Amino acid sequence: MNASVPSSVLREVNAIDLAALPLLERWVQFATVSRDSNLELIDWTEAHLRSLGLTDFRRTYDDSGRKCNLWVTLPANNGEARVGGLVLSGHTDVVPVDGQPWQTDPFKVVASHDRLIGRGVTDMKGFGATVLALVPELLRRGLDRPVHLAFSYDEEVGCIGVRRLIADIVAEGFRPSGCIVGEPTGMQVVIAHKGKHAYRTLVRGFEAHSSLTPLGVNAVEVACEFVAHLKSMHRRLAAHGPFDALYDVPHTTIHTGVIQGGTALNIIPRHCEVIWEIRHHHMDRPEALFEEASHFAQTLLPAMRMVSPDAGIDHELRSVLPGFATEPDSEIARLCFDCAELDRSSGVGKVSFGTEASLFHQAGIPTIVCGPGHIAQAHQPNEWIAVEQLAWCERFMRKLADRLCVKPR
Repeated sequence: MNASVPSSVLREVNAIDLAALPLLERWVQFATVSRDSNLELIDWTEAHLRSLGLTDFRRTYDDSGRKCNLWVTLPANNGEARVGGLVLSGHTDVVPVDGQPWQTDPFKVVASHDRLIGRGVTDMKGFGATVLALVPELLRRGLDRPVHLAFSYDEEVGCIGVRRLIADIVAEGFRPSGCIVGEPTGMQVVIAHKGKHAYRTLVRGFEAHSSLTPLGVNAVEVACEFVAHLKSMHRRLAAHGPFDALYDVPHTTIHTGVIQGGTALNIIPRHCEVIWEIRHHHMDRPEALFEEASHFAQTLLPAMRMVSPDAGIDHELRSVLPGFATEPDSEIARLCFDCAELDRSSGVGKVSFGTEASLFHQAGIPTIVCGPGHIAQAHQPNEWIAVEQLAWCERFMRKLADRLCVKPR
């Protein structure tokens, strides 16, 4: 998934005046970290679109009322707004900047040579701003079929908000024929991503003075044995597969993210918590891998319970994000290949990170992931996006307008 930038884009990139830049600058100024509200950004975006003459807006809120999704419909010239058409989708939240060594204000876009720096420029306000920049042209040229803009909350903490948006539009009778989720793919056409199962494993030990270790059950040490087994499973998958070469990481992965346990050096720890995940492609079943891990945990119990009958190991499935796969010759895939000026031999790929695409796809909306920037620049201090990537995305959007609009440029 490493197709080069088309020469047609490179010819434009030095002279181009990015239409999305003022919108990107404004969006980045809203510090929409997932733990905080996104309402100021949503209010500003809705007011901006209303000023262009749009009137069809839907909001879906979280339980607190501090966050919401925004669904905006640009109807077709014949008045059709519900059936057919295309969704352009992106999330409004960003990851925190706490503790990261930023060299600039993270909530201000800063130009540096051929890059723009700021939190969210890649993940994924660059795409959202480019979509907003396209709206005046879509309205001026008239649409042959409706276009929907979907801006969600809490993607970064488990693709939470978009679930309510999708449930709402399905209930209201919207039936789009395709969706483009603009996560950073380097403008390559991503037809699939892995699924993710996240787990919490809690080890219950038995406290004792650390000088009397045989009288206690060390929950931290038991947890470490469990984590070491997870690592051995990961190594096996990395060495022996099964493999799908189109993925950036071609095998299923198992990862431990958080371990918490113990209170003091001279106390044998009673509790230890392990947060871990399985990211799987279509050739592995996460349920089978979890059962393997759970079975190993069971083998640790007899020794633990010889010391304390109350000792134990419990597992909790914390979240599930399904994988998705769209056929490379589907209508939505062909549309994206054409607009990105790519052929299927070099411009198609699959990614290991999860996106909202799987949830749109699960709702019966054929979906592709395609957007500017690269995931390697996301979530980092001094997050950046290459200007040529935004130029490529703008050219993509203009070619998309050629397909959707009644009037020529």
